[in-house]
Amino acid sequence: MLTNTVEKTQMVNGINIDDVMGLIGAVQDNPDAGETRWSVSSAWLGGTRNRATVRSFHIGGEEIMRPFTMDVDEPLQLGGTNTQPNPQEYLLAALNACMIVGYAALCSLEGITLDKLEIATSGNIDLRGFLGIDPTVNPGYDSLTYTVNIKGDGTPEQFEKIHRMVQATSPNFANISRAVALNPTLVVE
Repeated sequence: MLTNTVEKTQMVNGINIDDVMGLIGAVQDNPDAGETRWSVSSAWLGGTRNRATVRSFHIGGEEIMRPFTMDVDEPLQLGGTNTQPNPQEYLLAALNACMIVGYAALCSLEGITLDKLEIATSGNIDLRGFLGIDPTVNPGYDSLTYTVNIKGDGTPEQFEKIHRMVQATSPNFANISRAVALNPTLVVE
């Protein structure tokens, strides 16, 4: 665990250190306070377009309302209308965003002021798998490559420590880097 080297009530990189330390303490004292549940429902809008809706999430048994929508489409070359990012772009954006939160929070807890934090992620998908042309071809990624560009008043050693911690603690890094059990249910109306 990183040590808190900043004074209480201090904002670092736009993050309230008291809030983060309060959450850490609450979950250490009561593991149930750290239980979260996330859900998204998606509805087809025609063609390759769909809308994902977030209504709420749960933390420590409490429901927190979060009314958001995300529209999804495919590029013209994949049968879409090219009006929105596609599922792969949202997936990579979600990975990057989760890791950025980790870097920003961990740097803040160490009192490191950030000047720049960017993550670029890419990977290849062979459409022979997605299109069902060759069942031996993975329809998804075999690997992803990402580059973190970070600049601030921390030492290279501090940034390396934080880099390792993000890899160890980022939920989306974990979700993408190892298998997650999926439990499907089909309802035909």
